[in-house]
This record gives sequence, structure tokens and C-alpha cells, in this order.
Amino acid sequence: MWFVLFSLHSFELLYFYNSINRTKILDKLALKEEIKVALKTIYDPEIPVDIYELGLIYEVNIDENTHVEIVMTLTSPNCPVAGSLPEDVRAKVASVPGVEGAHVELVFEPSWDKTFMSEEAMLELGFL
Repeated sequence: MWFVLFSLHSFELLYFYNSINRTKILDKLALKEEIKVALKTIYDPEIPVDIYELGLIYEVNIDENTHVEIVMTLTSPNCPVAGSLPEDVRAKVASVPGVEGAHVELVFEPSWDKTFMSEEAMLELGFL
């Protein structure tokens, strides 16, 4: 009888633990969506498409403390906003409610080309 109660108790703890993890996963997905919305308000000054649809954002990583790391690139290493765009991205992401901090890693591998653009961006720019 004790074993059955222990098993039931373990099941309840496991269910509670899974519920907490499910909530954390759902919270992280919702936060990632809010970050995406924020990123879509930032535009490359030379191209009338936001940086998310342009394909400049390679990764959005959120740790357990809701610190966010953005891995991004530019359309070219000689981009005139190379000095300011990563900071604009960091500040915009850091301002999203629920984000405790943000860091941007600027990479050039893989190098960006128009195949990274979304269909929406390609339509906007007349590539489709």
C-alpha cells in the first residue's frame, strides 16, 4: 500500500514538474514571438524591409534567466550601419517586457545573400 501511495505521489510530483516545464516552454515561446515582433520594427536604412524578413537574424536564444542572445549578420561587412545596427537590435530586444538582458553577436559566416530573405521580403523587393 505504501508503495502505491509513493508511486502516486511520485506521479503527482512528475506531473507538477512537467506542468512547470510546459509553462516555462510556453513562456519562452511567447517571449520569442514578442522579440520577433520587436525585430520586425527595425529596418535596414538602404532596403525597405525589416531586418527579420530580410534574413539578417540567424538565431534568437533565450536562457533560463531570460537573457537573450541574438546572432545576426549584415547585408555586407561594409554596411554603413555596421557600427550602429547591432546596438539598435540589442536595445530593442532588451526593451521587450520579460527580457532581462540582451547581447548581439555579429557574424559574417554564413555570408548573407538574397536566399536568406523571406517570401514576403522577396515580394516587397520585386524578386518574385
